[in-house]
Amino acid sequence: MGCVVVGEWATGLEESAPFGFQGETEMKCILCGGETHDGEVVVTLNRGETVAIIKGVPAQVCENCGEYFLSKEANAVVPGRADEAVAKGAEVEILRFAA
Repeated sequence: MGCVVVGEWATGLEESAPFGFQGETEMKCILCGGETHDGEVVVTLNRGETVAIIKGVPAQVCENCGEYFLSKEANAVVPGRADEAVAKGAEVEILRFAA
């Protein structure tokens, strides 16, 4: 399973079309055309001096290239969890996903 470093996160990420799928259980990868399947990924987000690592995030994962696509629900949770790490002044925060 792949891990993607997203870089700076922003509020409203859940509205970002390339990062979400609309609830399909299977879809074609937009990068390579491979089949996707249900899986879990590690999402790493950076803001300033904080690195937030969120493990076990549900996603559709491409079986060919490893690219992943988060649901709108996961996209709504992930940035908030990372923002909590910044608010605490954490340098590195490792979290488990919980919707």
